This record gives sequence, C-alpha cells and structure tokens, in this order.
Amino acid sequence: MAEPVKAFVTGFPIKHSRSPLIHGFWLNAHGLQGSYQAIETAPEAFPAFIASLREKGYAGGNVTIPHKETAFALCEAHDAAAESIGAVNTLWFENDRLHGGNTDAYGFAANLDEYARGWDNADTALVLGAGGASRAIVYALKSRGFTHIHVVNRTPSRAEELAQHFGATVSAHGWDEAQALAAIAGLIVNTTPLGMEGHGKDAFTPDLAKADPATIVTDIVYVPLETPFLKAAREAGLKTVDGLGMLLHQAVPGFGRWFGLRPEVTPELRAHILADMEKPKQEETVR
Repeated sequence: MAEPVKAFVTGFPIKHSRSPLIHGFWLNAHGLQGSYQAIETAPEAFPAFIASLREKGYAGGNVTIPHKETAFALCEAHDAAAESIGAVNTLWFENDRLHGGNTDAYGFAANLDEYARGWDNADTALVLGAGGASRAIVYALKSRGFTHIHVVNRTPSRAEELAQHFGATVSAHGWDEAQALAAIAGLIVNTTPLGMEGHGKDAFTPDLAKADPATIVTDIVYVPLETPFLKAAREAGLKTVDGLGMLLHQAVPGFGRWFGLRPEVTPELRAHILADMEKPKQEETVR
C-alpha cells in the first residue's frame, strides 16, 4: 500500500496561514489519504529545509513570505509564470528534479473569471502598488491581453523597475497620478496592504467617482473581506471582487500536482474559510 502523500506550506511566520484549511478541506472531501501541514522556517534555515524535502518524503508544498524569491533560486526548473515573475509559491518533484511554479497569477485571473466574467475584455488596467505581489498581477494582465497597464507606487523607482521588467505595455507612475489613471481604467487592482487588518484602514485611495461605471475593482487583500478600497468602489457604484477567491484558486494547481486530483473551488470551501475568518481576530498573514 502506498504511503500517504505529504505536502506543506512554509513561511516566517506561518501559524495563521489558511492553506492547511483549504487543502485539508479537499483531502476530506475527496477521501484522500494525505497530509498538508504548516511549517515555520526562518530565512537562514530555508535552504536546508528545501534540501531535506526528498529525505523527509514530501511530494512538494507551498512557499510564502519571505521565501518566494529564495525558493526560485533553489529550484532546478521553473514554469513560465515563475520565470516571468521571479518568485515561486509552489514546489513539486518531476523526473527527480525540484520544480517551482507561481500560481498567484492563475489564482488572480480565476477569481475574476468566477465573479466578473468578461473582465479581460478591457485593455487598460491600473495596478496600485509595485511590491512582490504586483508582479504576479501584471503577469496575469499581460497574459490576458491588456495593452495598457499603469502601475502606481509611492516610490516611483519601484514602479519603474517593474515596468522595465515587463516591457512596453507596462508604465510606471507616482501616487499623484492615481486619480487620473483611475478614470480611464477598465480594471483597477489594489496590491498594497493598505486597508488590511493592522495596516491602517483610513489610508488614501483614489476617488473613484469619476471612474467608468463599467470599471471592475478588485483587491488581493482578503482580511477584511471588504477593504476600505472595495467599500469606496462599491459606494461609487462599481463592480467589486474581493481577494479571498485568489487565495482559494491559487491553491488548486499545487493540490493537483501532489495528490493527483485537481480540486474545485466551491461555495462550501469558501464558506469553510469564511467561518474561520469570523473567529476572534489574530495577526494575519497573506497566505
């Protein structure tokens, strides 16, 4: 009889990750023998942890902050998304080589496919923030055919680096241009932690009153579920999509690789995670 498949999520810190809840839900729903556990790994211990995966019998796992770039460097092969984004969040073994993929762009697009069908009919997008998460968003937008992707950041040089990395369809802008760019965008994406629990709920966001009524607004933050940014968009009459679906959908490809069955994101899974989010507030992590 085959040994149960083992997978993990690792980060620093990691104890509040909801990934074990997601994968545990799927394991139970499909009656699969396997495990998925959270393992906290400090940055200095991360290379040794990755080197020990075969010995410890892991089929693979997820990697979150602050290890995604280091994981990229330690993998022997990468998928196209990881190559373009420069970071890895999913690990698996293939032909006895450690492969790294990035499913954040997939999760972002799948979330919008579910809740805002036709979102990719627009050609102009505004991305707020130029941190690590924004790379996956820009990759997803380029993959879906957006021809004008405006990246706004408080430190313009970071937006410039991102624009240079992705090429001519991406342009860099300072925060003072956010207002004008919001008025011409078919899709507006917040990738910053502003509005996340513990990061200040009253931070500046562009006035969305002049946005096209057909503009779709989404936030990759999911705690709180409706961020101040999404609340402002809803009050301006715009279609909004919260960030929880991105978390759920990005988990699908990894589960399929490790456990041999590609799961679905269902209302029951979403309700399962929402129930956990309604428990007494604790310090949050993105994944």
